[in-house]
Amino acid sequence: MTTLASIFFHCLVAFSSLYYSSATDTLTPTQSIRNGSTLVSSGQSFELGFFSPGLSKNQYLAIWYKKFPDIVVWIANREKPVKDSHAILNISSTGNFVIFDGENNTVWSSNSSRAAKNPVAQLLDSGNFVVRDKDTEDTKSYLWESFDFPSDTQLPGMKMGWNLKTGISRHLTAWNDVHDPSPGDFKYRIDNIGLPQLFLYEEMKKRFRTGPWNGIRFSGVPSQQNTFIKNVFVDTTEELYIKYEVKDNSLISRIMVNESGLLQLLVLYGNSSEWSVMYTLQNDLCDDYARCGPNGICSINTSPICECLTGFLPRLQEWHVLNWTGGCVRTPLDCQKGEGFVKLGNVKLPDLLEFKLNKRLNLKECRAECLKNCSCTAYANSDISNGGSGCLMWFGNLIDIREFIEGESEQDIYIRMPASELRSRVDKEDLEFPLFDFVTIASATNNFSNSNKIGEGGFGLVYKGELFNGQEIAVKRLSSNSQQIVEEFKNEVVMIAKLQHRNLVRLLGYCIERDERMLI
Repeated sequence: MTTLASIFFHCLVAFSSLYYSSATDTLTPTQSIRNGSTLVSSGQSFELGFFSPGLSKNQYLAIWYKKFPDIVVWIANREKPVKDSHAILNISSTGNFVIFDGENNTVWSSNSSRAAKNPVAQLLDSGNFVVRDKDTEDTKSYLWESFDFPSDTQLPGMKMGWNLKTGISRHLTAWNDVHDPSPGDFKYRIDNIGLPQLFLYEEMKKRFRTGPWNGIRFSGVPSQQNTFIKNVFVDTTEELYIKYEVKDNSLISRIMVNESGLLQLLVLYGNSSEWSVMYTLQNDLCDDYARCGPNGICSINTSPICECLTGFLPRLQEWHVLNWTGGCVRTPLDCQKGEGFVKLGNVKLPDLLEFKLNKRLNLKECRAECLKNCSCTAYANSDISNGGSGCLMWFGNLIDIREFIEGESEQDIYIRMPASELRSRVDKEDLEFPLFDFVTIASATNNFSNSNKIGEGGFGLVYKGELFNGQEIAVKRLSSNSQQIVEEFKNEVVMIAKLQHRNLVRLLGYCIERDERMLI
């Protein structure tokens, strides 16, 4: 038998729904929302109410665009739907949301840890649904807000990351499918191990990675001149997050991860009704996590797209039939004198799996620290702003490196090389000069006799000589005690070649045979 209390409750709900037939943006403890009644933000941008997705009959409390009711941007009770058509939303006297089904069973509640004296809920024109005390509108005084609990969509001003004081993690989770908005397999979030990185996970498997924050941007996201969108990154003792802001008020935008794991920025221009894709983070095959396996590098502008890093060879024969998952290997480093590094520019830095971070060291100090440890395989600046600072060192395999075209990235990494590899490596793109053999130079300088010595350079002696064709030359021969590595030597070759001055001799070539490094 229906009780008088139940009859009174449903009559009150019916009265409330009639009240909300005229649009409002607020809800108080004496009011309710049920199926068919909604809140509408003051600028008519967003609407909040109950809906049933696709072919489902379940009901969910959600927020959608007022002009585009099919585009849902937030759901409260994703994992706890109302199974009948009589869903009801109330706000308690302390400021908690409660969703009831038709039999007055509690299906979902917000469980806010803070209480309000005079609570009011409000749907803002940003799409944020907040609870505050009626007498204050200070954003810092919100007792609860939907922006702290994203669904599959990030709106402008919504933070993605961590509130380190409360432990709240704000991340995107795709729907299970178009009929079921419960959390699916794909999740997009910030991980803060060493340096912050954004990851797209499929369950526990990494599918995409932005690369670590390098003081300017995430190293795996190309530099883009975007006049519409501004990214804001915050890393303090209290908060770690990234959000985006829209510079053009006529632009409507959202970032969404769909049930297939595609992460896109979608925009709507002016009075258009067609959404456009401004960018997709998984833009090409090189964005797939570890596409080229351990110690491989992916470059979308080469064919094939995967290559082994300099000094490495394919681990498996399948590499030559475009199966790159096995990655690349090399002879273990032996920490012998003469080891050094090869610079690799315009890259997404490797994943931070086995690494060490020291923000106090500069790049030169970082190199020295890496050389001290036989297990250190690479190093880089952890922050490239203001000329570069900080030290990142990797140990073990280098995973998920990709190369960008010039201008898309300012990030460099230095890969460790054995002395034998450095001696034999010649970068023909940088050194387009004749390579002289040792015998020719020794003969020209009378076996580097003292009578041919004409001075000393920064790293060794300088000799005069004469080639077999009668051409007079000067030879700068690096000292065997010099710590200059092949990379530095080649940089000097390139620098001298670019200098044109009447008081400078012209560079004819170089020699790096045996253990020698000579400029001719």
